[in-house]
Amino acid sequence: MLSDAHRAIVKSTVPLLESGGEALTTHFYRMLLCDYPEVLPLFNSAHQASGEQPRALANGVLMYARHIDRLEQLGDLVATIVNKHVALQILPEHYPMVGGCLLRSIREVLGAEIATDQVIEAWGAAYQQLADILIGLETKVYDDQAQAVGGWRGGRKFVVVRKEKESDEITSFYLNPQDGKMLPAFQPGQYIGLSVTVGGQQMRRQYSLSTTVDSHQYRISVKREPGGKVSNHLHDDVHEHAVLDLFPPSGNFTLTRNDKPLVLISGGVGITPMLAMLEAALPTRRPVYFIHCARHGGVHAFRARIDELAKRHPQLQRFFCYEHPRAQDPSPHATGLLDGGQLKQWMPASPDVDAYFVGPKPFMKAMKRYLREIGVPAAQSRFEFFGPASSLD
Repeated sequence: MLSDAHRAIVKSTVPLLESGGEALTTHFYRMLLCDYPEVLPLFNSAHQASGEQPRALANGVLMYARHIDRLEQLGDLVATIVNKHVALQILPEHYPMVGGCLLRSIREVLGAEIATDQVIEAWGAAYQQLADILIGLETKVYDDQAQAVGGWRGGRKFVVVRKEKESDEITSFYLNPQDGKMLPAFQPGQYIGLSVTVGGQQMRRQYSLSTTVDSHQYRISVKREPGGKVSNHLHDDVHEHAVLDLFPPSGNFTLTRNDKPLVLISGGVGITPMLAMLEAALPTRRPVYFIHCARHGGVHAFRARIDELAKRHPQLQRFFCYEHPRAQDPSPHATGLLDGGQLKQWMPASPDVDAYFVGPKPFMKAMKRYLREIGVPAAQSRFEFFGPASSLD
């Protein structure tokens, strides 16, 4: 039971987390993956090697400690964690492993003089509170997914019925359930979890659903990442008629339905959830501003599809920006890196819009700043991380 004394102790550790949180979480992951190799499939080794995963966890732990007496101030963080966990199939039995390694890491990194028995007790109670919250929310999501029309729990076999190259880097996979039964509806912007075996090792990843709801088929569009074990496996080794294990759609980065102009801003493979949002929004006749940035035309996926939609839907305005256009590329609307002035020209005169943006983290940091400067309310400016979450400020 988390007491007021426990909360006070946890909050007193905030300065230590601010200065040494990443060292703590790096040590934690090293311990967790060594002591419990069964959880290896749940983690992307590239994110571990780059430090993104430890940084993301350090930020999450810090935010929890800061707001432990007012958890509502965490905003969407809890929902984001729950959806990521569900897409990877995090289960209640995983939490004691994490909790034990976290407490040991606090003791070993901070040292016994700082991490006293009272501090360990307080953090143990704090972790148990958080674990109980997450387990409860995740159990409800699992139950809802299983009870939905066409829904399921755990893995489900899907057949690759079509594989289509969309650009020099992105390939789409059309996936039908092997059992031939219906699929549950999903919200535009959501993603699925996928489990594959590469080199004898099971790995799990998440990929955005890149087209609108189809009761018999899902589509994901995967970028080949340099050194990416799963993305390269999908591109090189997974062909038509292959069978993949999928987990149900998850995610809280979803399209808000109202009459406000919709602004969709993407960079690179960030275009994938935007396509589903765009296709869902166009029948409502709300104004849509579709803005996409790519290095050049060779890596610009779905340009022909967007151009086709623009011809059929006059309320759609689309703008493309190429950082380094090639001579053979169709002309973009702007070149170089998209800046705030150009973005403002392409958006409606009024900042009262619903804006969504996804892309590489430097791109997202810039878009968040530009939208704030233009005057788009923070509550109407939404974004999603494809990798571990981090601060954009």
